[in-house]
Amino acid sequence: MPEPDPPGARPPSAWSDLARPPLRERALARALEGDEPWRRVRVVAATGSTNADVAERARAGEAEGLVLVAEHQTAGRGRLDRTWTAPPRSGLTLSVLLRPGPGVPVARWGWVPLLAGVAVAHAVTRAARVDVRLKWPNDVQVGGRKVAGLLAERAGDAVVVGIGLNVSLTAQELPSDAATSLAMEGARTLDRDTLLRALLRELGRTYRGWRLSGGDPAAGLRDAYVERCATVGRRVRVLLPGGAVLEGEAVDVDADGRLVVAHGGGDGPGAPDGPGLQAVAAGDVVHVR
Repeated sequence: MPEPDPPGARPPSAWSDLARPPLRERALARALEGDEPWRRVRVVAATGSTNADVAERARAGEAEGLVLVAEHQTAGRGRLDRTWTAPPRSGLTLSVLLRPGPGVPVARWGWVPLLAGVAVAHAVTRAARVDVRLKWPNDVQVGGRKVAGLLAERAGDAVVVGIGLNVSLTAQELPSDAATSLAMEGARTLDRDTLLRALLRELGRTYRGWRLSGGDPAAGLRDAYVERCATVGRRVRVLLPGGAVLEGEAVDVDADGRLVVAHGGGDGPGAPDGPGLQAVAAGDVVHVR
């Protein structure tokens, strides 16, 4: 029996006339009350970078559980210091403050962006009924095009996780042909309140489970990530820090969250000389068709 549409859902024929209403901070706070670790939800009209704002609050001693959402972000940052902008209220732009220690060793904090990717993928799939996949390390894709991105940054003894999700952007509003939005992918809902509640609940649930396990990815997180990962099993080209290029098949994600590539050797300084397996902790990954 099909499930009823969630609140705020509209048929595809109405999307062209869809308004972009503001998020409702009080309703969001009430809906998330008691959902750990979320303690404080703030929605602001505009800011430069939600990650920068939350990192500042983390260094000032803010407790875990702060959620900062911006209706418009004027200096958004992604991996490798890439910048991007989007029309006000066309997506979800938020950062959350997490403090995994002391129960989770710092060596396992590298899993935070991957667990956030798993949570975003699950939440969007369930709420929007869109088939979402993960591109290592932190892109969320639909049909090979980016619908959301994540950026995790250390701020002292805290981790700040930034999430940007394209909701109602049109093709003309997207930054590149490599991007997409939920509207363009036929999502069952474009209601940002519904999507944000689903996202934060799933992120909270995934984070709590990981923290209770002491950050052990073998407690289910690694399997969940690999199951959702479109990179594993694909031929990839990886631009490594320093300019070396590695090409081969992505065969796994290891216990440290690194992408394992079976290769025939690489090009450039620092690249492996001969064939073998290499675990990649950081790099720009291209799926080779």
